[in-house]
Amino acid sequence: MPVVPATREGEAEGLLEPRSLRFARITDASYHTQPCLPFLKDLKKRNYCLEVFFLLFQAVIKEQLQETQGLCEYAIYVQALIFRLEGNIQESLELFQTCAVLSPQCADNLKQVARSLFLLGKHKAAIEVYNEAAKLNQKDWEICHNLGVCYIYLKQFNKAQDQLHNALHLNRHDLTYIMLGKIHLLEGDLDKAIEIYEKAVEFSPENTELLTTLGLLYLQLGIYQKAFEHLGNALTYDPTNYKAILATGSMMQTHEDFDVALTKYRVVACAVPESPPLWNNIGMCFFGKKKYVAAISCLKRANYLAPFDWKILYNLGLVHLTMQQYASAFHFLSAAINFQPKMGELYMLLAVALTNLEDTENAKRAYAEAVRLDKCNPLVNLNYAVLLYNQGEKRGALAQYQEMEKKVSLLKDSSSLEFDSEMVEMAQKLGAALQVGEALVWTKPVKDPKSKQRTMSTRKSASFQQPLGSNQALGQAMSSAAAYRKLPSGVEGPSQLTKPPSLPLEPEPAVEASPTKTSEQIREK
Repeated sequence: MPVVPATREGEAEGLLEPRSLRFARITDASYHTQPCLPFLKDLKKRNYCLEVFFLLFQAVIKEQLQETQGLCEYAIYVQALIFRLEGNIQESLELFQTCAVLSPQCADNLKQVARSLFLLGKHKAAIEVYNEAAKLNQKDWEICHNLGVCYIYLKQFNKAQDQLHNALHLNRHDLTYIMLGKIHLLEGDLDKAIEIYEKAVEFSPENTELLTTLGLLYLQLGIYQKAFEHLGNALTYDPTNYKAILATGSMMQTHEDFDVALTKYRVVACAVPESPPLWNNIGMCFFGKKKYVAAISCLKRANYLAPFDWKILYNLGLVHLTMQQYASAFHFLSAAINFQPKMGELYMLLAVALTNLEDTENAKRAYAEAVRLDKCNPLVNLNYAVLLYNQGEKRGALAQYQEMEKKVSLLKDSSSLEFDSEMVEMAQKLGAALQVGEALVWTKPVKDPKSKQRTMSTRKSASFQQPLGSNQALGQAMSSAAAYRKLPSGVEGPSQLTKPPSLPLEPEPAVEASPTKTSEQIREK
């Protein structure tokens, strides 16, 4: 998700600060080049002077109000601004309302009243005041923009789009494009959001926030060439843009170039050392390099910084499964399920941990829930079939195996997915054991020399008479849960091939991504 650039006070939440023409602007160029207090070299003395000037300024305002019996509009206006800067929003609202009473035909006063109402969370009241201000000045694009932002918070996206389009018609502005793109992201329409951000980049080609956001959206869709192009342009204009660097590193990590990704993350760590997505990515890089202790250390730091992020908990559970620490894996996967209860793959990995903890009944319940939630991932049915076969329930295992074949057929028809060779081999062994080997719908692919990282040690040869549910075989099946395919669109849900869900209104500055593959990570949005 894009992060709104705060170029003026108030733009962080997408609302523009009203600009008043009452403040005189200094146009003398020498003012900006010469020090204000050249006779004071000591920083402490300058700080003391600033405090004296501030107290003197407030005293002048108080004196002015006493002389005019509280009717000096300008003094009230300035005092209201000071209150709002100090966080006293209610006091500032009352003073701005006084200004509006003293000068009812001034649109700036009404805009300030509306802004204070917005900051207090009274969006409907703010809309009413903005509409009154629009009657006084119909050509003010800021009023249209702020009305659009208020409608976004009220989830009235159609009205918000109308107001933002009106603002763009009156005056094109980067922030208006960003808020309009947010609406399409909230509606789950990535294509329309990309179209808006493309227009924004054409209007402002040097805006690094727009370039980074557009690159992240292309990255989310798996269009790596365009993503790299826009992220590269962002770094050209701002080499220290940590969000673009983090996204570029995540692309390297996706293609299993872990050393280059770690080099990128080292730069980001200097700018944002307390970033949860950063430490999650670093941890999964170490996981890809099979440095599991370092991976757990980094992931636990990420979990400390963001304890409610289910993706980090997912990755921690996956790493502990790899190290055969099944109790710890159960702990983290259970926590992830509490935050993401509709994700079938989490239940599948939980069932793998329960199977290795010899809790077969609860493992069956977890598999049943995974099958109910996940209608796309054939690994759920494969792992469930392995468990049922080892428990002697061949009829149930056959049913799950046939359901797996149906999912594989649909995936092969709908897209050119790459199935993990370990998954194919396990399915072939199970099919032979169930005497349905001739009905397989896939063939074992040629192993890529840069295949995905396995989450278990090199497997030993085993005859078909051995249980398919041994720790080793289950570990192999579990590894496929994390690395059996490459998502063609880079979407978020690890067990779905649909477009990602809508993104939150106020995103974190991190790239979002699926934690499905062993080298996957969270990306800063």
